[in-house]
Amino acid sequence: MSNDTIPKTLTVAILLCVVCSVLVSGAAVSLRPLQEKNAALFTKKNILIAGGLMEEGKDIDSLFQRIEPKIVDLATGDFDESINAAKYDQRKAAKTADLSVVIPKEKDWGNIITRAKKAPVYLVKEGDQIETMILPIHGKGLWGTMYGFLALAADANTVKGITFYEHKETPGLGGEVENPRWQKQWVGKKLFDENNKLVIDLLKGSVDKSKPEAIYQVDGLSGATITTDSVDNFIRYWLDDHGFGRFLAKMKGGLNG
Repeated sequence: MSNDTIPKTLTVAILLCVVCSVLVSGAAVSLRPLQEKNAALFTKKNILIAGGLMEEGKDIDSLFQRIEPKIVDLATGDFDESINAAKYDQRKAAKTADLSVVIPKEKDWGNIITRAKKAPVYLVKEGDQIETMILPIHGKGLWGTMYGFLALAADANTVKGITFYEHKETPGLGGEVENPRWQKQWVGKKLFDENNKLVIDLLKGSVDKSKPEAIYQVDGLSGATITTDSVDNFIRYWLDDHGFGRFLAKMKGGLNG
């Protein structure tokens, strides 16, 4: 049979597709453990950054040994010791009917729609005393969901750090949520006033540091009003009673120590 026949051409094409598919599938399977390891290291790095614990040149896994992951039942604010925090996937749980809840519209300031019933928290301890608690936060930005971590001091009120590690915001505008200079503004800010009212406010302009309310305020992102409003809204959601509010209340009272 001539090599230029249609059957032979199709046979060669099909065999080539099969061989390529096998090679690509094999590569994907063999690389998956490495990809998962790198993803876990990336998450740990951002938790360390939020908590002010990242040291350049140091091994991330070694630094992360100071952190104790735990799972919180958001409905009660209590720790759930029955779940392995290291293996818990909050995003997957949020998409699983019996592991998630629909957020009431009047509470869904972050346009999240559904959230997992339980969420991880990351505790930094000195002996038996909690120094820092790092909370995962997320919500809709201008172009998609933004994911980050918010670190609080032991008083469950003072911000120790914030980081955003995944978003689709516009570079140079909303994308400035990644800017360390902007993130540094959060350090030392208070979330709640003396009456325990949530008052943290992400402004549309700059903070007037001469005013007493400056301790509760952070500069907005220049030219990125929608992103600024989005971050303000979903942080408020996660700090309220439908988010980590009950957990934070118990931490303030020493009930989850």
